[in-house]
Amino acid sequence: MNKKITVASLLVALGIVYGDIGTSPLYVMKSMLGVNNGYVSKELILGGVSLVFWTLTLQTTIKYVMITLEADNKGEGGIFSLYTLVRKNAKWLIVPAVIGGSTLLADGMITPPVTVTSAIEGLTLVFPIETKGIIIIVISILTVLFMLQRFGTDVIGKVFGPMMVIWFLMLLILGFSQLMQYPSILKALNPYYGLHLLFTSPRSVYILGAVFLCTTGAEALYSDLGHCGKKNIHYTWVFVKVCLVVNYLGQGAYLLLREGKVIDSNPFFLIMPSWFVVTGTMIATIAAIIASQALITGSFTLVSEAIKLNMFPKLQVRYPNDDKGKIYIPAVNYLLYIGCVLLVLKFQKSENMEAAYGLAITITMLMTTILLSQYLSHNKNKKIMSKIVFIIFMIIEVSFLYANLFKFIHGGYVTIIISGALIFLMYIWIYGTKIRKRFNEYATILDFKNHLKSLKEDEELPLYATNLVYLTESQNYKEIERKIIYSIFNKQPKRAKFYWFINVKVTDEPYTTSYSVQTIVPNEAFSIQFILGFRVDQKINLFLHQIIQDLVKSGEVKYTPKDYMVGYNGKCVVGDFKFVLLEETLSNESELSRWDNFITSSKLLIKKITVSPAKWFGIDTSVVKIEKVPIIIGNKETITLRRID
Repeated sequence: MNKKITVASLLVALGIVYGDIGTSPLYVMKSMLGVNNGYVSKELILGGVSLVFWTLTLQTTIKYVMITLEADNKGEGGIFSLYTLVRKNAKWLIVPAVIGGSTLLADGMITPPVTVTSAIEGLTLVFPIETKGIIIIVISILTVLFMLQRFGTDVIGKVFGPMMVIWFLMLLILGFSQLMQYPSILKALNPYYGLHLLFTSPRSVYILGAVFLCTTGAEALYSDLGHCGKKNIHYTWVFVKVCLVVNYLGQGAYLLLREGKVIDSNPFFLIMPSWFVVTGTMIATIAAIIASQALITGSFTLVSEAIKLNMFPKLQVRYPNDDKGKIYIPAVNYLLYIGCVLLVLKFQKSENMEAAYGLAITITMLMTTILLSQYLSHNKNKKIMSKIVFIIFMIIEVSFLYANLFKFIHGGYVTIIISGALIFLMYIWIYGTKIRKRFNEYATILDFKNHLKSLKEDEELPLYATNLVYLTESQNYKEIERKIIYSIFNKQPKRAKFYWFINVKVTDEPYTTSYSVQTIVPNEAFSIQFILGFRVDQKINLFLHQIIQDLVKSGEVKYTPKDYMVGYNGKCVVGDFKFVLLEETLSNESELSRWDNFITSSKLLIKKITVSPAKWFGIDTSVVKIEKVPIIIGNKETITLRRID
């Protein structure tokens, strides 16, 4: 689904996608100087700028913009969309998908603090602000930013887009003005200087860790594909990359003119004319706020896709704008906000945050490379290209990972802990589902045809509902779970005119909306399977009404409304509804290993504190009946009692 190219769409892309990559000049050169304790050497600057240029070219331009964006799933991007394209190739591919998604979400927590703090610290050049004051300003800005999310990325993109144009033009002009003063910096475009620095400098590992910061936003760029469209990203990246490269060259030129000196301040702010420092710092602050947006919107997309793929607990997903590509997940928004605030309070200064920044995202990029090579090999049948892509980017990213591992003790452990917690949460959800499926008991519904007839004719029982609806995991219309049979016939027997057994199948395509109907017992029991894309809002209540009305019109369901019944919005009346949702509890009679028991109990607990099935499936809560059913997994040894007189 390629979105139409307009000036407005290009502005939205600039406002949403490039915040992270676009603000990297704020801290990359500063971090690189910090490796050398602020001492400016020709080898460091020429080699460092060369490494930045070729990292942007190989990692961002070639891997992500040219290759990875082509691996779109009906216009949707991100590591989980890529996984849905390749998961049929091998079961083990779920491992890199889970690891990559978790590390990207963890990185989303540290991107806003590091970018906003870096910009606000620029104000210290003109105002006497202490660390406590900076912390208060940063937290205030983050609070406003996360509050804005509820209005959707359309609103945010339209506001941020023009500001990012100003930001990139500022980068271009400032960089070009310094470049003209020392044109020899253009030698840095030669990869020789970068390779020479890597192989000769005793601090090359730490330099590589600083260089990697220039491309940390590439993964978010891919995740935001659904928000902006492929062509919008292709066109805007040309402009963005030119501005970035010129600014890096400009900072390098400024530093080479001061070769041999020790510089403690951020070179990004030093290349500004003195009269422009206040204005430039304000623009940088706004751009840093926008930088946070790329990871926030990318996080919403990732979690939404993981939920639909049954890899993550169900959370409420909202669509603030008309475009389904733009979503908002309140729970994720609040968790990201809390995480960002805690990180600001812990690290306090941007240099401390930079020490933690980048480790998690290198792991994400490695996982994307694994999935991308599978996509090229199996989906596109480009075996040789897939091997080339795998080898080249594995070498690059393993090098970056090795360099970033040194950040672990300096704060990188924070994002690894967050990533680990998310991986474990997904493991609980995925493995818990696997345990349940292993012991699920199904019954053939046709075996209970006479039971249904007897129940329907038993007038001693009150009519429970005209339409009685159950949700089933069975995709075979002839079978349903035994717990549903038990609920209908034994646990308060439920007499109804029509019985509906609904299964929801989520497809790998994002926007599929179709269904199939099977008649189990004519004019009495029916099975419906909804085939919905992983980005479709599952409004089962509305969908079912529509289907039953169509079945009444076609004569498959014979129902005559009473004279006193009133239609709604010109729609025919199909009687009242009752949805019976079965809430599972782990029975004491279950026989599981301690680990499986822990996983199953944890999943059931998570289900209780996340969004209810009624809300998730869009069911009117006034027609829902919640029934608790015990899950009996395995069979404990039956004890036979002996009667004594």
